[in-house]
Amino acid sequence: MDNFSEEAAMLIAQTGPLDGRRWPLHRSLLVGRDATCDIIVADRQVSRYHARFNISPERIILEDLSSKNGTHVNGQRILDDVTLQDGDVIQIALAQKFVYVSSDSTLPLEIHEGVNTFTDSEAQAGQMINGRLRLDKRSHRVWINDVEVIPHLSVSQFRLLELLFEKQGQVVPRSDLVLVVWGKEQAYDISEQALDALVRRLRDRIASIDPQHSYITTVRGHGLRLDNPPVRLE
Repeated sequence: MDNFSEEAAMLIAQTGPLDGRRWPLHRSLLVGRDATCDIIVADRQVSRYHARFNISPERIILEDLSSKNGTHVNGQRILDDVTLQDGDVIQIALAQKFVYVSSDSTLPLEIHEGVNTFTDSEAQAGQMINGRLRLDKRSHRVWINDVEVIPHLSVSQFRLLELLFEKQGQVVPRSDLVLVVWGKEQAYDISEQALDALVRRLRDRIASIDPQHSYITTVRGHGLRLDNPPVRLE
């Protein structure tokens, strides 16, 4: 494998409950929910024994252990063993991502500084990563301070948040929100109370993760605005 260095090979957690932690790949590592695993991901989406990183003299091989929710490399679920390449992004179910680096020289600056990085393919798929709140249009997933919103938002909640995100910092008229969330055919039948109830539920979901900041602001007489502050660097 190109650029493989057993001494420097490393696995780095991105997002998820293990965000920022690192494991040198000097030996095989078992990943799963069970307490006996080398890397424990405490999430019910993860199988007790989910995947294994196997070490050989010239390469590192990722093996899925017949997990229920799958192991993915660069967005593709693996069915057979995969030889890892420098920069590969590994995802365990929907719970935890890792990036594999084969030498210190390839370790991204953002990872050194503790900031999440994403592949070009993820960005092209619609992942929006500005500020503490970020979302992925394709998968309808939302993270706040790198904690994923679980269960996922409803379709209506996500449509509302997506429009506010695209216009973040700007006031979005209530009529525009109603049109996007409910569609043109139903928009005229939607009451102010229905929109208020949807906004309240969305605020509650966000506040369950970050109660210290009000992300959705009401500008009376005009509409709503998303206040998405920059990521806090420790």
